[in-house]
Parts: sequence; structure tokens; C-alpha cells
Amino acid sequence: MKTTAAKPMSQIERYILLTFGVLLTAVGVYFFKFPNNFSTGGVSGMAVILSHYIPNFTNGDFVMMINVLLLIVGYIVLGKGFGGRTTYVSLLMSGLTWGLERIIPMNAPMTSQPLMELIFAVSLPAVGSAILFNLDASSGGTDIVAMILRKYTSLNIGRALMCSDLIITLMACVAFGMETGLFCILGLVIKSLLVDMVLENINT
Repeated sequence: MKTTAAKPMSQIERYILLTFGVLLTAVGVYFFKFPNNFSTGGVSGMAVILSHYIPNFTNGDFVMMINVLLLIVGYIVLGKGFGGRTTYVSLLMSGLTWGLERIIPMNAPMTSQPLMELIFAVSLPAVGSAILFNLDASSGGTDIVAMILRKYTSLNIGRALMCSDLIITLMACVAFGMETGLFCILGLVIKSLLVDMVLENINT
């Protein structure tokens, strides 16, 4: 039986999917992660911790500042070969979270069910990240640190990122108490399992 080859994805289709992946991530982070102080690593996790100790800046402000700083470092260290998709995704994610804070201010969680909100806070960004990974795109942020480490060291990048995420998550225990901290640790475990699961299903 004759099979037809899959039609290559156009640049427009690729960027539509990239935008959808970033949108899912931003919705999960802004509506469910930030209001509950869930810090499960990455730039958004750092933003949650920093905004607690420096309340003059919002979570969105810190996401914007950290991502722009890492992009600049990425271009300086990695040169012109630094990915255009990474720049697009990183700036779009920063702009969405910063803009949502001004358009739809969130002063408290949407519900009184933190476990349900944790599921949304982890699953939406996990699906979004899986879409990005499947398109060979980076979400920027700590992925840029991983690229730099890969270039100059022989460290296991996966373990290095997991250690950094774990440190950021444990800091939530100190900043917000053990209840929130335990939710964050649970979220980190679910996130690591969910991204692989979604990627496997997309490829299947």
C-alpha cells in the first residue's frame, strides 16, 4: 500500500503553534501559578520568590527583566547562532505575563482549592513546553543557562537544571511556609513526569 509523505510544516504554521504553546504556558503561570505562589523552578519560579522579597516589582516585571537579561547574555556568549525562535518565545512569554498583570489583575487565587489550581499551574505549562520542545524551540529563561553550560562545561545539563529547579522550589518553603512549599515540590515532580508524557503522546 502506497503511503504519502507528511507535508512539511510552513514557517507560518510553526509560529502559530509556537504562539499557542506560549499562550498555554502564560495562562497556566499567570492565572494559577502566580496567585498561589507556586514556585516549581525556572524563570517564573524565580519571579515568585523575588517578588515576595522585593514587592516594588511584580511577578511579570521580574519575568520580563530576567528573560531579557538572559537573552542579552545568550547573544553575547553564544553569538549570532543563538536561536531566533528562542528570542521570539522568550519575549512573547515575558510580554504576555507582563500584559496580563495590567489587563486582568489577580490579587488572589481563582478558587479555594489549591490542589486543583496546582494541577492547572503545572499541566498547562507542561503541555505548552512539550509543544515548544516538539518544534525544536526553547522557552528561553533557564534553557539559555543550559546552552551556555553545555558549551563551556561537561556538566550533565538535565541534572544541573533539575538541581536549580529544586533549589528554587525549596526556597518557596522558606518564603511562603511548608504548606505552599510542599505543593511546589509536588508540582515539580508532576511537571517533570508530565512533559515527557505529553511529548511521547505528541510523537505517537
